[in-house]
Amino acid sequence: MQRSVNRMKTISGLVFLLSLLLLAGCATGTRSHHKISETRINNDFIIIKTTAKDTLSSLAAKYLNDPSKDWLISEFNHIKTLTPGQELIIPLFPFNKSGLKSGGYQTVPVLAYYSFSKNKPSKISITQDDFKAQMKYLKENDYHVIMLDQLLDFLDYKEQIPEKSVVITFDDGWSSVYDFAFPILKKYDFPATIFIYTDFVGGGKAMSWKQIKELSEAGFDIQCQTKTHRNLTVPKKNESFKEYFKSLEMEISYPKKLFKKKLNKECECLAYPYGITNNLVIAMLKKHGYRAALTVEQESNSFFIDNYRINRSAIYGKYDIEKFKTKLSVFQNMELK
Repeated sequence: MQRSVNRMKTISGLVFLLSLLLLAGCATGTRSHHKISETRINNDFIIIKTTAKDTLSSLAAKYLNDPSKDWLISEFNHIKTLTPGQELIIPLFPFNKSGLKSGGYQTVPVLAYYSFSKNKPSKISITQDDFKAQMKYLKENDYHVIMLDQLLDFLDYKEQIPEKSVVITFDDGWSSVYDFAFPILKKYDFPATIFIYTDFVGGGKAMSWKQIKELSEAGFDIQCQTKTHRNLTVPKKNESFKEYFKSLEMEISYPKKLFKKKLNKECECLAYPYGITNNLVIAMLKKHGYRAALTVEQESNSFFIDNYRINRSAIYGKYDIEKFKTKLSVFQNMELK
């Protein structure tokens, strides 16, 4: 963490020096005699002056090779829109991979949904209209819905993510996810991860493999929630430890084989049934090549959270929009020294 704080101080110093360079250009009248297009500072920064044709997305496409990284330019310069002739600093690297700031650190909420209904909520089922309102709130309040893989890269200190990042997940594999949630997510261009337990697939209220494959091909991330959704942490009644251990291995290994057969993809993440785990379960996940696993602990996630104990906030059927907002913590205030 101290390394990240020191790097933030270094970046602050660089920003100050780059600002002086911009002022120097103004003082010498460079702008009045030459049309400034760009000035490269080492391999880390480019200073540009915007034109009327520029947008944050077009600048990200040109300089970062990815229009979706417009937020990187926006957050570095503390802006939301551009004006022609504006001078900007384009960072060419992830300048804050840990999300640390002088006043605290970034946290990432992971939302867990279950099933959906047309108009009658229950504990685990929310209405289509409530889900629409929640997704609309995220869009209109500048939240960035990111892929689970992006969160894992953040936890592994590989990549920076937007300051107001959120991950959306669904558990079990209910058909109502396909019927109600899928069209709404497509409307807002939001990604999501769907955790399925494989014995449930094809049942009366569950999605079919055909529907799951369609979601996968549409860009949704399909991961697993074991084979039968049993409690992984304790033996069943009259189950010997040997039988329990054999069952545990089956619960964790079987979905990986079935995913390869049905979806031609690797299963790398698991949502714990009932949100609970222990050291044996985690050791088994690591043995079988899982990258991460998720609980239902009602907290957001900092970059130093354990990859096998990622928190999620369950969104229940009778939550109003104010209750929903309480699940969107994206920063933890804390004086870092």
